[in-house]
Amino acid sequence: MPTLLLAGLLAGIVTSVSPCVLPVLPVVLTAGARRPWGVVGGLVTSFSLTTLFGSLVLTALSLPAGLVRDAGIVALALLGIGLLVPRVGELLERPFARLRGRAAAPGRGGFATGLALGLVYVPCAGPVLATIAVVGATHRIGFDSLLLTAAFGVGTGIPLLVLAASGGALARRARFLRAHARGLRAATGAALLLVAAVTAFDLAAPLQRAVPDYTAAAQQAVGAEQLDELTHAPEFTGIGTWLNTPGGQPVSLRALRGKVVVVSFWTYSCINCQRALPHLERWHETYRDAGLTVVGVHTPEFAFEHDPGNVADQAKALGVTYPVAVDDDYATWTAYGNRYWPAAYLVDATGQVRRTSFGEGGYAEFEQQIRAALTDAGTPSLPHATDVPGTTPPGGLTPETYLGAEHAPLATSGSPVAAGQTRGYTFPAAVDPGTFALDGTWTADPEHLTAGPGARLRLSFRATSVHLVLGGTGTVTVDGTRTIAVGGPPTLYTVLDGHSGPGELTLSLSTGTQAYAFTFG
Repeated sequence: MPTLLLAGLLAGIVTSVSPCVLPVLPVVLTAGARRPWGVVGGLVTSFSLTTLFGSLVLTALSLPAGLVRDAGIVALALLGIGLLVPRVGELLERPFARLRGRAAAPGRGGFATGLALGLVYVPCAGPVLATIAVVGATHRIGFDSLLLTAAFGVGTGIPLLVLAASGGALARRARFLRAHARGLRAATGAALLLVAAVTAFDLAAPLQRAVPDYTAAAQQAVGAEQLDELTHAPEFTGIGTWLNTPGGQPVSLRALRGKVVVVSFWTYSCINCQRALPHLERWHETYRDAGLTVVGVHTPEFAFEHDPGNVADQAKALGVTYPVAVDDDYATWTAYGNRYWPAAYLVDATGQVRRTSFGEGGYAEFEQQIRAALTDAGTPSLPHATDVPGTTPPGGLTPETYLGAEHAPLATSGSPVAAGQTRGYTFPAAVDPGTFALDGTWTADPEHLTAGPGARLRLSFRATSVHLVLGGTGTVTVDGTRTIAVGGPPTLYTVLDGHSGPGELTLSLSTGTQAYAFTFG
């Protein structure tokens, strides 16, 4: 538990000093200087509540995923107008003043300003997005999710509060606020309108990209920490289907006591998981007679991965022969406190978790731990270590890019994608690095985009290979030269391989083809 709180706190602090925070700084420096506790408190409150509950409420009411951000923009604009035009401010605050039983006072509500500001700050929640993804997939909010988000909110508020309070202290010391109250109120209103416009039209994106993201390494380090202390391996729970076991019978860690077990969390359309599978399969083949059991826990990321038939077909296509637990309800995932695809837990013969591995790489070191655990379990001799070539790509690649309306507004250059709408798009003059743009007719769904007449997608990327999760039935033509046939359950397709350095590609999708997410190698 202390590790969880510390990780969330550090992630929040790191985020609040990253380029992501640039759009909200004008308000922190103006309104925050007058009411630092109110503004920052409101920001942390609305940010935390929206992070945890926003996606659940929007999904339940079938509302567009961008509604929260749009509501924040509207609220900031109204507050700004109210500060610039006192008569409008009185009208806006009059309903609340009646509830309090006292006269309205324009510009009094620093907390209300912070509440609106928190709604447009939500996209900065990168370090806790894994927890948010689990909440959205399970529709359950656990105690650890509450703690992590609360700690992240407090962490992100600390530097902002210091900045706002320092400005306020200097201003009070100079008696500046009292002498220039009207001018400062107008400046605050202008700052609110500026933030609303910058957020609405994504005007800060070029500046954010120009400012070096000096916190990226720190965020990655924080995210890589195991957030729950885990010693005794939890039992497999909530598993509806087992694959690759005799008669589909379940596997039990209790029954495997005395053996060494690798518990591997994965999902079949994840390229990072696919690159890890050959290592797991080779360990299964090499060490099963020496006392090792590999168990894959398939916990879905997309809705189509909840279908056990799809999982069975793709596991077979990917050459997985060891037992696979279909963890559709995230029950085993939650029991382990897991947050990553892929993730591996090495359980020794006594049932204790001896080693964890999150993400790709580190296979040789993990195998050495397997061999040590087998030796400790009494295996008299071991076969030679495996030599599966590593395919983990180097750093500096474009990160995974989701195309569904839940995430696309954060990554799209050009017109934002609105959930539930079918509309036409036009390519911009240039696509910003690491983003994509649309052309033709598209329909937006929470997890994917569905191509309509003339649908094209242009992607700017840095990678050697580009992979795209596709569904529906149709074709995808890559740069007008190569056509990919799409059919069957949604899965991962390679659209480009053998590229070097940064690049750009244009995909033409036939009507009805569904595009979910890009991953890179």
